[in-house]
Amino acid sequence: MKMEGQAALVTGGGSGLGEATAFELARLGARVAVLDVNQTHAQQVADAINAAYGDGRAIACPCDITHTESLQAALDQATAAHGPARILMSIAGIGTAKRIIAKDGTAAPLEDFVRVVNVNLVGSYNVARLFAAACAKLAPQEDGERGVMVLTASVAAFDGQVGQEAYSASKSGVVGMTLPLARDLAQHGIRVCTIAPGLFATPLMATLPVAVQQSLAASIPFPARLGKPLEFAQLATHIVTNGHLNGEVIRLDGALRLAPR
Repeated sequence: MKMEGQAALVTGGGSGLGEATAFELARLGARVAVLDVNQTHAQQVADAINAAYGDGRAIACPCDITHTESLQAALDQATAAHGPARILMSIAGIGTAKRIIAKDGTAAPLEDFVRVVNVNLVGSYNVARLFAAACAKLAPQEDGERGVMVLTASVAAFDGQVGQEAYSASKSGVVGMTLPLARDLAQHGIRVCTIAPGLFATPLMATLPVAVQQSLAASIPFPARLGKPLEFAQLATHIVTNGHLNGEVIRLDGALRLAPR
């Protein structure tokens, strides 16, 4: 799919990988809706994109992807501003690490597990279903293509560490629904791929002590550094433009395999 002039949605676009992807989409000529639960961050990213390109190609659409009414309102806002979206970058997510048995011998709170799965898996599906239903109504383009959906998993979907039960389960769910989504939506000309990033230099990573960041970076075989958000964004936008990528989960991790802890 050609990027120029397309309307794109980016969930989690207010920071980190989502912010980088929103900027890269805009740089390549797409009209970008920045969806984020944090209204301030979403607006800051949209303002920065518009300042960089001076043509109002970004809009902030605050929403909670786990609440359909909130999400649909944001999608309607984006459509009113940019027209129907053919590109979805589903990047919003949260992380947690909590052992199933605490040091005092008590079981981990079920609410924590439910919250992570609800945001990372159910929220991703919620965005995907609403985007797909709208996109399927659009006129087909080259090769009968109507749209492209890029989901975000994690290497923890494959090599979950101690305490990552909730996070790994949620991201494994994203991996698991990638191929069925691609097969389901093939009749509508909508491609679906997932990126499973490793350790990236995001704002969340920046909250860790420098020594810890350096240790994590050294665990990556090559290059022995944290991934750059732009590298994620470049892969995400390449998936859009490469028409034969479909139903695939791509690890982006410098050959990293997570240790048990």
